[in-house]
Amino acid sequence: MDNDKPLQPETEDEIEIEPVRQSSDKMLYCEAESPPTVEKVKPARENSETDLEIEDDEKFFTTGQKELYLEACKLMGVVPVSYFIRNMEESYVNLNHHGLGPRGTKAIAIALVSNMAVTKLELEDNCIMEEGVLSLVEMLQENYYLQEMNISNNHLGLEGARIISDFFERNSSSIWSLELSAINVGLTSLDLSWNNFHTRGAVALCNGLRGNVTLTKLDLSMNGFGNEVALALGEVLRLNRCLVYLDIGGNDIGNEGASKISKGLESNESLRVLKLFLNPINMDGAILLILAIKRNPKSRMEELDISNVLVSEQFMKTLDGVYAVHPQLDVVFKAVQGLSPKKTIFLLTNPMKLIQSYADQHKITIVDFFKSLNPTGTMKMSVDEFQKVMIEQNKVPLNQYQVREVIKKLDEKTGMVNFSFLNTMKP
Repeated sequence: MDNDKPLQPETEDEIEIEPVRQSSDKMLYCEAESPPTVEKVKPARENSETDLEIEDDEKFFTTGQKELYLEACKLMGVVPVSYFIRNMEESYVNLNHHGLGPRGTKAIAIALVSNMAVTKLELEDNCIMEEGVLSLVEMLQENYYLQEMNISNNHLGLEGARIISDFFERNSSSIWSLELSAINVGLTSLDLSWNNFHTRGAVALCNGLRGNVTLTKLDLSMNGFGNEVALALGEVLRLNRCLVYLDIGGNDIGNEGASKISKGLESNESLRVLKLFLNPINMDGAILLILAIKRNPKSRMEELDISNVLVSEQFMKTLDGVYAVHPQLDVVFKAVQGLSPKKTIFLLTNPMKLIQSYADQHKITIVDFFKSLNPTGTMKMSVDEFQKVMIEQNKVPLNQYQVREVIKKLDEKTGMVNFSFLNTMKP
């Protein structure tokens, strides 16, 4: 360009120092004719160098937004988007369905590095892929004005999701709303624990999960987002049909939040594990949760973790009614308050010792005992069927909690129990 070479000073007093540019081959240097330099203070951050840097580490140089974007398009070999040029000084920019691709997205990202006007950016359905995601997160390391971004339906893939997750784990950002629509990402497992989401970020995530059809495991523990987000989670559980595992422990969810979550449990048909450990829920909130499961005949819940909650004997009677409807369910709580020593001993007696004692008295093996409960006489049964016959049999009376202990010893983690390994046990 015409201004690449510095002008020679006319006198010795007019010495001009040329800014030192970075020499990395990976650095994308983009220059356009600019007005006089204006020095700005650049926020101090670790690892802030990206290939979207426009100038040196000491200064930002103000340049016309249009000229900067046009130069970036030229370097990327893409056609400029006229809509973006017309609206790049507006707070809201909608570039959905513009066919940007990764390189077009990078040109947009370059222009946004120093943009202070755009606070909400829509980029849905642009096939930006992981390369485009990388450009966007590099831009976000420099831009502290953009607050909301939609990158749904962009073939991000697992690598794109990893890039986003790594960025938010390691960097502070002005973004408080990010719409991913994981249906397009293809994720099956997502761990966002300890990410300080709080209310707005968690609600935005929940909105994207309502119609998701791929994500089966989600960990949102230790984010402290409170009861307000529990309403959004209840809606996720009501509408989502694929989520199997949900960990929302340590999120300051109380009885009010438990009530909202229970609304979703009343109609959910996919969730099997719900972890609510380390939330300020007491026995009243716990009752709301187990009764919601009981009212849902299609519930597939297998584990409800409320292991910091103290329950009463009355709660245990209510829980027995829930177990009668859903024998596969295991509710993990802290302890039962007010039980007599006799009842405590009854609850905690090792069930395998009781069964072994019965077998010894009748001069049979422990395997023979279990096989006698199986109508087919084989060594395997489904967990549901086994739990039902163990409760109904009267040879060795066991309570629900003892039966669950037996299942834990025999469960193959395939939905079946297997008696064969008991052949090695002595009668």
